[in-house]
Amino acid sequence: TRNPLQLDSLARYDKRMKSNQIVDLAQQLLEGQLSEEQFVRQLALTVSADLGDVQLDLDRVRRCGYPEVVYAEGKSIDALRRVFARLLEAGQPVLATRVSVTQSEQLLVEFPTAEYNPVGRTFRVESDRDGGLPRIGTVALVTAGTSDQPVAEEARETLDWMHVEVRLVQDVGVAGPHRLPAHLDQLANVDAVIVVAGMEGALPSVVGGYVACPVIGVPTSVGYGASYGGTAALLGMLNSCAANVIVVNIDAGFKAGYVAGLIARRSKSDD
Repeated sequence: TRNPLQLDSLARYDKRMKSNQIVDLAQQLLEGQLSEEQFVRQLALTVSADLGDVQLDLDRVRRCGYPEVVYAEGKSIDALRRVFARLLEAGQPVLATRVSVTQSEQLLVEFPTAEYNPVGRTFRVESDRDGGLPRIGTVALVTAGTSDQPVAEEARETLDWMHVEVRLVQDVGVAGPHRLPAHLDQLANVDAVIVVAGMEGALPSVVGGYVACPVIGVPTSVGYGASYGGTAALLGMLNSCAANVIVVNIDAGFKAGYVAGLIARRSKSDD
C-alpha cells in the first residue's frame, strides 16, 4: 500500500516515464522485437544506470518520491555531464548541490537551459516531462542574518525543484527582536518552517513558539571562534525547549529543504 506522497510522486513521474518505458518494452516483447534476455536487460536500465565510476539510481523516484540528487563537490566535469544527461534521458529533473563557479561554467555549455545559483551553489536542469507541474504545499524560509543566505538559497532551490511554494523572511535574528513579529503573517498556515541561523542558533526556538507546524533548524558555520564552525549553533538548536523544533546538520540547506518539501507535499496529499 502506497502512502499519499508516493501516489503523488507516481502521478508526476512514473505515469509519464516508467509506465511508458515499461509498456513499450512489454509491447516489443509480445511482438517478438525483443527476446526475453533483451527485455530483462532493458528493464534493468529503467531502474539503474551503470556509468562506469557512477551507479546512478533511476528508481529512486518510485521508492522515495524524487530523483537522485547529485553532490557535485569533488566530482569531475565528465562525471557530472554523464549523470545529468542520463537523468534527463530518463525524464528526471536534475538538481546538483555544492557546484562551484568553475564547474557551472563548463556545464552550462552542454546544458544551456540550466539554472545556476552562485550563492546557493546549486545547478538545476528541468526535464521535458517536468515542466508545468503545479506547486503543492508551502514552506516558510527564515534567515537570522545575511551571512546565512548561501545555506538558505540551497534550501530554497531544493524546494523550487520539488515544486513547493516558498515564503522568504530574511534577516530577522534575535539581535533585533522586533523584526520577527512584523513577519508572522508570512509564517501563518504554512506546512513547515526552515530557520537558518549561525552564532548561538537561538532563532529556531523563538520561531517555534509562534507556529503550529514543524520547525527545521539549520545551524550555519557563521560566527566567531567559540562558535566552532557551527557546532555551538547545532548544540543550541538540539537543546531547544520548543517542542516543534528539529535540527539538521551544519550548513545542510539541501537536507532541510528536502525534508520540509516532503512534509509539505504529504500534508497536502492528505487533504
